[in-house]
Amino acid sequence: MRKPNSMKGLEDLGRVRLSQNFFLRDFLHSEIADFYRIPNIPEDPDLAIEAGKRLCEELLEPLEATFGRLHIRSGYRSPTVNRFGNENKLNCSTNPATSAHHIWDMRDFDGCMGAAVCIAVPWMIDHYHDESDWQRLAWWIHDHLPYASLCFFPKLWAFNIQWHERPKRVIQSYISPRGILTKPGMANWKGDHSEWYGNFPSLKR
Repeated sequence: MRKPNSMKGLEDLGRVRLSQNFFLRDFLHSEIADFYRIPNIPEDPDLAIEAGKRLCEELLEPLEATFGRLHIRSGYRSPTVNRFGNENKLNCSTNPATSAHHIWDMRDFDGCMGAAVCIAVPWMIDHYHDESDWQRLAWWIHDHLPYASLCFFPKLWAFNIQWHERPKRVIQSYISPRGILTKPGMANWKGDHSEWYGNFPSLKR
């Protein structure tokens, strides 16, 4: 599929179904793109669709089936939008660092495919209130889903969740306790962490 060069083409691209409950259009909104009037359109739609399907099918669908509707904060970013965000200090990393992450249609340094989205889980906001409670959801995901990386933020406990061909399974946070929660080689990386999420619903698919 070629990059759309018309409104009709963009509409057709947005109708591509990534999984049972998600379409590509769900991930194309960007405050940066909207405010600065920069089209947020994949350069390589086929790669974006392939990576997005894996993200939705393997991570977002089981999350939504288990916890209810997810709130999508930030999904796909085109290389143009991301570069503008980085150059203007709008909380975007460089394009090479964001490839196979928010830039779904750009492979990373190793030629691997990946995709990420920033989401909030309303169920968590309704049931937990302590600043450090984000760790409950982090450990639940770690024990149940094939994520590649997680990064949690203070507002709404929103977090980036990434699917990747070679998952590193690293969890970090900008909320207390800040820094790396776990990564391969740390003592807490393996094993069962259910003491953190004993009152959570059971995994559904």
